[in-house]
Amino acid sequence: MFSLDLKIFNLIHQLAGHNRLIDLLGIFFADYSGYIIALIAIFLIFSSKTIKGNIYNLAFVSLVLLISRGIISETLRFFLPRVRPFVRLGFTPLISQSATESSMPSGHMAFFFGLSFALYFLGKKTWSYVFMAVSLLMGIARIFVGVHWPGDILAGIVIAFVSAFIVNWTLVTKKSQIQ
Repeated sequence: MFSLDLKIFNLIHQLAGHNRLIDLLGIFFADYSGYIIALIAIFLIFSSKTIKGNIYNLAFVSLVLLISRGIISETLRFFLPRVRPFVRLGFTPLISQSATESSMPSGHMAFFFGLSFALYFLGKKTWSYVFMAVSLLMGIARIFVGVHWPGDILAGIVIAFVSAFIVNWTLVTKKSQIQ
């Protein structure tokens, strides 16, 4: 898997450092686009017409993010440490990133795709597709700036989907059992 990871990494990262505008776009998506997504998500989470609906949305999203980013990602980082590309290949990344923190899986992808999938399961499908597109750009940008391997990005996306699916399945199953 590492040779494929390296090939895809090189294909994307080789574009860095040649054009200031492209570098700035990469930095924006890798480091700052998440703030915009998070602000929009807050409005979407609290867009229900009832307090009960808002509480449910907040609980749903919080559970997905806690499981994907807080539990699964951190557990995998502890047991499967992986050196970041800029450390292994000996270059300076375009954004600041801890050299000692494991790169596998991408916490950004676990969080932002978790948010995207949670919105999908909450019925906000159009917004979830927009969030997925921006999150995918964020993942590619994090490879571009040199802080993640493609496999890290993919792992974060899979963790996010599994977490959202489990939370949705659990809550929908429990809701139908109560009714």
